[in-house]
Amino acid sequence: MTWHGPTFRISDGETVNGVWRLVWRRHELDGGHYPDHLFVYADGRITVGGYGPTDLDGLRERLAAGKIEPDRPDAREWPVAEPTKWESRNPEPLTREGFLLEVADEITRLAGRPGAGDRLWDAIRDHRREPTEAHRARLRDAYLAVPAHLRVYVLGDMDHQDRPLRMLLTDLGQPVDGDGPVATEEGHRWARAYFDDAVDGEARHEKWLALRYADEPDEAPGPPVVLYETVYPGGPPAEPGPFVLRNDHEAPFVHAGVAYPSVAHAYWALSAADPADHDRIRAATTAGEAHEAGGLAIRRADWPAVRLAVMAALLRAKFDQHPRLAEVLLATGDAGILYTGLSDAPFWREEGRRGGRNWMGRLLELVRSELRAAAPRQTPAARTAETALRAATSTGSQTGEKGGA
Repeated sequence: MTWHGPTFRISDGETVNGVWRLVWRRHELDGGHYPDHLFVYADGRITVGGYGPTDLDGLRERLAAGKIEPDRPDAREWPVAEPTKWESRNPEPLTREGFLLEVADEITRLAGRPGAGDRLWDAIRDHRREPTEAHRARLRDAYLAVPAHLRVYVLGDMDHQDRPLRMLLTDLGQPVDGDGPVATEEGHRWARAYFDDAVDGEARHEKWLALRYADEPDEAPGPPVVLYETVYPGGPPAEPGPFVLRNDHEAPFVHAGVAYPSVAHAYWALSAADPADHDRIRAATTAGEAHEAGGLAIRRADWPAVRLAVMAALLRAKFDQHPRLAEVLLATGDAGILYTGLSDAPFWREEGRRGGRNWMGRLLELVRSELRAAAPRQTPAARTAETALRAATSTGSQTGEKGGA
């Protein structure tokens, strides 16, 4: 079974991360086993089905009593003739003891501490730096600490699996796994060369990543700023807040020589193929009415190709001409911006689990970056007007003259 996540629970106001997987829980009445979810959290709390929360000791007791099984008890076993243990590609059977070790390792990992696999690789690196018997003994202990059913996967190598470890950890002159080849100095050299290549490859990969991601920010991003669709029956607050970043916020600005009450008015007016529709949409009383009128109007044939450029230009004009609103946008820092609400198409907004491309949020982040980078007396709108608006001026205009959009 595979662990799934992430999941979490709230404890005393704190978020505790967790993961979950299926187990088989014994029914108290008929004695049958049925699949149920087992949740494991970073603080050691474990829950499954109708049983109360417990910890590793409690899980050990329930496993010993047969109340919980890590695998389906009546699963059909296929009669496959196994080769020698050395040649077999199958993992060790999943046992209750192995499952308990696996759960403990998940708790360790969730808590941010090195797991069994991490400790094994630390021991591999130590042995590589100094291949002494003491380090080989420590490597053996680290290998045996990995749950037996997971050992063939621990090196992440589907071809060799864990054979290099098994060869290196077998004393010279002894058959590997009891039925495999005899461990020789040549076999040990092969295993050491394998780990030399693996560790060197890891270093090369890290160097490659550092080069490819040279401009990746070092600090973790902050929580996203969510722009909720909000209605203010008594009018918007006097003090500007995140609501001023939305397209329906009334912030008159001039674009291409024409004044618009809001970005929503301008966007839907410029989408119209008929200049008369453009003027009617621009004159709408509210942004909502402009949206409705624009949705009913026939759109320009090139609108799908140019709407992103048009929206970017409108946002630049809005924040260039409203310094107080630009300050609100800059105050969002480096946080991602999620534009929500049901009034806009998923192309423009964040739609949670159902999708949504959040283009409005991304364009706001772009304009925010341009505001930071703009030189004194050089506005983003002026700097990008020719390139960003060229596509938007191909058809129609608010005056009816071709090329005036």
